[in-house]
Amino acid sequence: MIYRNATKEDIPQISELQKKYHVSTISEEDKPDGFVTTLFTPEQFGDLIHKEQGIAIACDGDRVVAYAMAASWDYWSEWPLFQHMIKDLPETEYMGEILSTENSYQYGPICIEKTYRGTEVLPRLFDFSREQMNRRFPILITFINHINPRSYKAHVDKLGLDVIKDFQFNGNNYYELGYDTSKPVKGI
Repeated sequence: MIYRNATKEDIPQISELQKKYHVSTISEEDKPDGFVTTLFTPEQFGDLIHKEQGIAIACDGDRVVAYAMAASWDYWSEWPLFQHMIKDLPETEYMGEILSTENSYQYGPICIEKTYRGTEVLPRLFDFSREQMNRRFPILITFINHINPRSYKAHVDKLGLDVIKDFQFNGNNYYELGYDTSKPVKGI
């Protein structure tokens, strides 16, 4: 398995993986195994790659089998959910710090092909992404919808993210989680 930053040439495979596991298009059979909720266009994927080097991928040979997104709050600021989170940063403390756009960034979504779930792909991809972003930010922030228990379990139990608080947005309930980017994932 190869872990690296995505290039524009990877966008068609990333888009296909997103389509397969997005909440609006995922099969009901696959939904209990986890899904992504934010829909990105190929242009948005391109911007994230170009402006932030913000998509880490796992490749099995030439095939993209997983991706993890990460970027500054500035990048995410056009989406209403992220605007809500940015506005709330000064009201949130983690690792003894009041959160800001300077000391934290938004991680996720992450999407993994079903046959690679429960393997080393999640911790290794997360750790690769964490290392890239640690050069710029000491704190990772993310959110998980309450209706996605598999993602919650993977991020809290397997990766060691801390639940900071719950929040609501647009009729949905979310966990807000944090991670110290100076810490490698245990056990890999």
